[in-house]
Amino acid sequence: MRLRFLFGVLLLASAAAVAQEAAVPGARVEARREFQDAKFGMFIHWGIYSELGAGEWVMEEHHIPIRDYEKLAGQFYPVNYKPAEWVALAKAAGMRYITVTTRHHDGFAMFATKQSDWNVAVRTPYARDTIRMLVDECHRQGIKIFFYYSQLDWHH
Repeated sequence: MRLRFLFGVLLLASAAAVAQEAAVPGARVEARREFQDAKFGMFIHWGIYSELGAGEWVMEEHHIPIRDYEKLAGQFYPVNYKPAEWVALAKAAGMRYITVTTRHHDGFAMFATKQSDWNVAVRTPYARDTIRMLVDECHRQGIKIFFYYSQLDWHH
């Protein structure tokens, strides 16, 4: 019994040490240094809110009811979405990474997901996974890709 207790204490102490290490500033020094060294990148802030041309907070700031906001998805068809050109432009400018909004506070996913049908592949006439297309192109052209994903969800 005592041995089992000591083993349990050691496990808890070990888990606490790992958690503390992860919380210590500098524990992710390599990741921070990599980002700092990259220096120059592109942030693509894009979603169905782009249809209104009033910024990503338009639903909140203009108090648009969900029922009305959902109608934006039905008209979202990005004819100028050309991931190969976007990535090539970033690369030609000397950028080393792209960060893209995969889901903003409106809860609309710009990628195919089974979590909810409130996504670009199901609710729009475009019906394609825009993020997968961009990721594939970034890999082809050797540009790092990062994701902005908001946990806020005004829709749900």
